[in-house]
Amino acid sequence: MNRPTPKHTAPSLEFSLLDGSQWNLSQQQPESFTLVVFYRGLHCPLCKKYLKQLQDLLPDFKERGVNVVAVSMDSEKRARLSRQLWELPKLKIGYGLTEASARKWGLYLSSGVKDGEPELFSEPGLFLIDDNNKIYYAATNSNPWGRPYLASFVKAVDFIVRSGYPARGEML
Repeated sequence: MNRPTPKHTAPSLEFSLLDGSQWNLSQQQPESFTLVVFYRGLHCPLCKKYLKQLQDLLPDFKERGVNVVAVSMDSEKRARLSRQLWELPKLKIGYGLTEASARKWGLYLSSGVKDGEPELFSEPGLFLIDDNNKIYYAATNSNPWGRPYLASFVKAVDFIVRSGYPARGEML
């Protein structure tokens, strides 16, 4: 499986947002970075906790010029339920991520095995993409645990911008 690689152009990414608009990575113009968080969906209690932390950090990311979005393969109805039940009114939430797009981003895919799980969903991923649409940081998980600690990314952006620290991991 090919995975997106740091220092290379990010794969295309487009999906619908709950506010009714279309989100397109190529149209993002962040001051510093775009942070894309792929989450499993409504069925995942760990995603609820993770996205609540992400929402709490939105002011810190905004202050540092980081655009933030979260997206899953969930339907619009399930994404709306996530927003409502998880109390995420401030977070930009996308839905309808396609299997093809999840594969382009190197996300692990899982089949539902319990009640409430969709037939197919992507496992978590987090990507920090620079203002030139190049991947700076990439992390994917094959299960809901072990995700990057979000608060560390606030400090990381400060360090990256201040020191000019380069993206790493460009060779597979």
